[in-house]
Amino acid sequence: MLSGGLDSATSLAYARREGFECFALSFDYQQRHRVELEAAGKVAASLGAKQHLTLPIDLRLFGGSALTSEIEVPKTGVSDGIPVTYVPARNTIFLALALAWAEVLGAADIFIGVNAIDYSGYPDCRPEFIAAFEHMANLATKAGVEGRTRMQIHTPLIKLSKSEIIKLGRELGVDFGLTHSCYDPDGRGRPCGLCDSCRLRLKGFADAGLHDPLQYPQ
Repeated sequence: MLSGGLDSATSLAYARREGFECFALSFDYQQRHRVELEAAGKVAASLGAKQHLTLPIDLRLFGGSALTSEIEVPKTGVSDGIPVTYVPARNTIFLALALAWAEVLGAADIFIGVNAIDYSGYPDCRPEFIAAFEHMANLATKAGVEGRTRMQIHTPLIKLSKSEIIKLGRELGVDFGLTHSCYDPDGRGRPCGLCDSCRLRLKGFADAGLHDPLQYPQ
């Protein structure tokens, strides 16, 4: 599962290092930061994905999030609680679609770059959610019921800090200049530097003692 952000890029690089043949899946859900889809394509190509599929699904029809409606993206700092940038059930929806493609491909492994350390508090990034989905996946598929495949959801970054993820990505050869993290980029696709995602990214690079190659407003 490849969003175009630094976490999913690092997850793809990790899967490649572990010897997996990777089929990258991105989602065009009419997110306001759709520039991330361009980033996903560049990342997939640079890291040698065998195929990259972008699946359209219009979550703006539901709204309920600053990423899929006209709600303003907060830029005052990372706060406690679940922020308005949470997209209702997003990872549940995305994992279900990834599961469907995996079953068609005959694949038993899904990689997702969720993180439960330096993150915005989204409930669908926690280990207990991933464990529950993996259990469900093996009950819900023909391959699982017939015993031909045991589906596994891999979360190699879930217990890493953002700085640790960045260090790992650098070690794995990720070009972070190709990635995109901002929730509210400008008309040229440049990151705002103030939303939760930008703040977590910039802090991660600072803590890692590295320079973020993206250009931010002065």
